[in-house]
Amino acid sequence: MIIKIAWKNIWRNPTRSGVVIVSVLLGIWAGVFVLAFSMGMNNQRVKAQLENFVGHITIKHAKYDKDRLVKYYLKDVPRITTQLGKKQLITATTTRVSAIGMASSSAGGFGSSIHGIDLKNEPKVFSLKDKIIEGKYFEGIKRNPIVIGQKLAKRLKLKLRSKMVLTFQNEIGDITSGAFRVVGIYKSSNSAYDESNVFVRNTDLQGLLGNDQIVHHIICRVSDYQKAPDLVNQLKGELKGSNTLVQSWKDTSPDLAYANDMMSQMLYIFVGIILLGLSMGIINTMLMAVLERTRELGMLMAVGMSKGRVFRMIVTETFFLTCVGAPIGILLAWGTIQYTGSNGIDLGMFSSGLESFGYDTIVRPMLEGSYYMQIGMMVVFAALLSAIYPAIKALKLKPVEAIRKI
Repeated sequence: MIIKIAWKNIWRNPTRSGVVIVSVLLGIWAGVFVLAFSMGMNNQRVKAQLENFVGHITIKHAKYDKDRLVKYYLKDVPRITTQLGKKQLITATTTRVSAIGMASSSAGGFGSSIHGIDLKNEPKVFSLKDKIIEGKYFEGIKRNPIVIGQKLAKRLKLKLRSKMVLTFQNEIGDITSGAFRVVGIYKSSNSAYDESNVFVRNTDLQGLLGNDQIVHHIICRVSDYQKAPDLVNQLKGELKGSNTLVQSWKDTSPDLAYANDMMSQMLYIFVGIILLGLSMGIINTMLMAVLERTRELGMLMAVGMSKGRVFRMIVTETFFLTCVGAPIGILLAWGTIQYTGSNGIDLGMFSSGLESFGYDTIVRPMLEGSYYMQIGMMVVFAALLSAIYPAIKALKLKPVEAIRKI
């Protein structure tokens, strides 16, 4: 009985009902899309950082992070790599030799992190090879080839086959340097990284450091980067006593982990703001409906309808309006997310600002399926709460006075 009355009531004034339905529809559509846009942007940044710079799991000497001295290198690399090979989650590993120094040319110099990489295994863990925009990946120059970032190339006025010098400390602390020729120029989504990181062959860097056994980092790629922290806890126990430090990406790059966690919290706040806005709109519209139907509600109570039924009728009307608008809004949001997720949204006009923070210029919105259900339930719950105040307002009407009201 109440359900039939409530359903007929919402269509007695199509304009008013349409306003509520459209407001719910647009609110959910825009809100869910912005949510997906933010999530896609954040996930792309995290994955780009992990694939380009950080890695999923890093193993280094326990004292390396303190001073970043060349002498703090791993002593038992074969045993460690054998242990890592037993882990099913680990899909690839690579080694790196590192030094902090100066990259210079005839046009000037700039402080750089120098990475000596394993040419065979590096592409399995990092995507440097795919970021080359000029030249080739260590092909074409036999002696001391180097790959540098586009921004550093512009700063030092370097081009392909240009000569540059790297200066740094060797294992015993003496200053050493080596001449290299630019074999490739890369461009990532982080311009600050491009300016301060150069890549050479590990054998070339080991030769300049004076020790062909030097390996500072073993970096692993796992099938699911979210499981890296749990795997690190296992490895810490297995490699205990070997004077090594095992870190997940959250430990290696705490700012990235913090930004990722903050984004999750911000999304909940954002959803809360959307629901608050929807609630205010529903309260306002339903309150208007109650005031317009004062005489009708008074007559219903006068002929015997209990206050409980009046309350349920108002709440049911709100529920129906929300149930009409919410699915359409979610469906439109899903369609928009699928389209933009496949084609991407080009933010090229903001490229310089985005790259300085490590964001890609092509954003692909994404949202897990569970979020659609959660948001739908939250909207319905918020709508039911919003109906309480107008319903209580209706219960306070006195039948005799309400019937006389014009």
